[in-house]
Amino acid sequence: MGGAAQDRVGPGGRQYVPIAEHGLIGDLRSVALVGTDGTIDWYCCPAFDAPSVFASILDAERGGCFELAATVPARTKQFYFPDTNVLITRFFTEDGVGEVQDFMPVGGGRAEAERHRLIRRVVCVRGSIPFRTRVAPRFDYGALPHTVRLTGDTAVFETEGLALALTATVPLETDGPDVRGDFKLSEGESAVFALDKVGGDVTPRRCARTEAEEQFAATVAYWRRWLSSSRYKGRWREMVHRSALTLKLLTYAPTGAIVAAPTTSLPEELGGERNWDYRYVWVRDAAFCVYALLRLGFTGEAEAFMDFVTRHISPGDGKTSGPLQIMYGIDGRTELPERTLDHLEGHHGSAPVRVGNAAADQLQLDIYGALIDSIYLYDKWAKPISSGHWDDVCALVDWVCAHWDQPDEGIWETRGGRKNFLYSRLMCWVAIERAIRMANRRGLPADLPRWRECRDTIYRRIMSRGWCEERGAFVQHEDGDVLDAAVLMMPLTKFIAPTDPKWLSTLDVLTEELVSDSLVYRYDPRSSPDGLRGDEGTFSICSFWYVEAMVHAGRIDEARLAFEKMLTYANHLGLYAEEISHTGEQQGNFPQAFTHLALISAAFNLDRALG
Repeated sequence: MGGAAQDRVGPGGRQYVPIAEHGLIGDLRSVALVGTDGTIDWYCCPAFDAPSVFASILDAERGGCFELAATVPARTKQFYFPDTNVLITRFFTEDGVGEVQDFMPVGGGRAEAERHRLIRRVVCVRGSIPFRTRVAPRFDYGALPHTVRLTGDTAVFETEGLALALTATVPLETDGPDVRGDFKLSEGESAVFALDKVGGDVTPRRCARTEAEEQFAATVAYWRRWLSSSRYKGRWREMVHRSALTLKLLTYAPTGAIVAAPTTSLPEELGGERNWDYRYVWVRDAAFCVYALLRLGFTGEAEAFMDFVTRHISPGDGKTSGPLQIMYGIDGRTELPERTLDHLEGHHGSAPVRVGNAAADQLQLDIYGALIDSIYLYDKWAKPISSGHWDDVCALVDWVCAHWDQPDEGIWETRGGRKNFLYSRLMCWVAIERAIRMANRRGLPADLPRWRECRDTIYRRIMSRGWCEERGAFVQHEDGDVLDAAVLMMPLTKFIAPTDPKWLSTLDVLTEELVSDSLVYRYDPRSSPDGLRGDEGTFSICSFWYVEAMVHAGRIDEARLAFEKMLTYANHLGLYAEEISHTGEQQGNFPQAFTHLALISAAFNLDRALG
């Protein structure tokens, strides 16, 4: 798995590790990305959307990092300790084999949670190996200077608002604002580094070898206990479970929020400007996550997200974009102002680096369908929703009935002006149709005559103005001829029969024009200008939607081949970024929840079709 990291030199002189050459660890509050070279080059503390402490993935010189590697030439390989989110990076040298075990303890009471501990345990498993570490935090995305104070085996890095304590079982020395250490391990020997957020009631605490072993065992036990709830026993169990473990890492335990991805501004195209901050709760992404987790039997996560919805996503916020925003902060906040960090050069010089997201104010009508569909599934598969929650659903459906025919920015958040997108209409239909089902099944009060009339009007509008006779396909927006992979959701939402002649014709046209070796482009930016320069890669969620659409159309062999091909595009750990380039490399924020939940859904439905 993996191989020597294919480093590429960035403009600043230091080397960038490709996006795919990373593993992910986390504690359900934040995550860290660990490169195959042993460097942590992305970590925000104390939460997903907090300013970064290590961000060399966005600027090799100024971003900050935590290096830990053999000081002699080494091949490296990465894998996860089986059925966990504990990451192992192995170093193979001429004189021995060593490994770095990276993990963040989960649970352990509130005080321990506030510590946000990150543990790096180095073990020499064969022969002897010299190692080196350099811990170079750069607070507030590299904009805020800090002091460092070294006392014995503990170094404290401090700024006005945040202090981190590094404890080590090997000697350290300061090097300007950083600390470093060189040490050699022989077979059976180990060294431990622990990075804690300190302040208030949390004081620096040594992490000796015994404690590190205990926390390693407790973290392994936590992840295995969590995964044991999975009901999936199908053919692609390892990939499905890795996707489930990844989705769990993207949940924010204090509120039940689920982030779209744990990174910001990783480029959709090297040198391009399509760089966005994904460390927030997209209603659409999180709602689809609920579907994937319920499918596998993880009702606790679905319940936690429904609690987040009930507390923070309620109709009537008075926004011009409708009763709901398309995204929220992990704490439910609605203000997510977007700004660029001009002092960071971006991954491989791909500026701008953005934090915050201006798309929060867009009108995207499809989110209502995604949310109400997830509420419908939760009500059906987990537990009945409350009367108060049903009142909110009714308010949302009434709003959709009054506003479904507005042009909007659509699922892809284009910045090229509002259009009458077919996908937005489709998901408005879903919102009303699922609410009708809930009302009928549970006898809940609702304005059913109005809802049915509106649902049927949307259906007829899509069938008449979303269909392009010349192309023989359903298209991106009304009265146009541009193709869009989002229409793959038409049979998946049960809007159209998967064997309907119009749908099969659409599937053929999409296959011909948007599919490349199982990979699916979401649309062609040249024929559908989206207000941004440059091209983009294939969109991985669309590739898994394509597999599902083929399954439903009865094209099982083609679906299986497309799925198996798609699995070869995962990184060495089974992780996916948002997109895949024309040379097969991962692009965009990493890893992306949307892609992993679509993998779970495709695997589940393909498995069922294969029997």
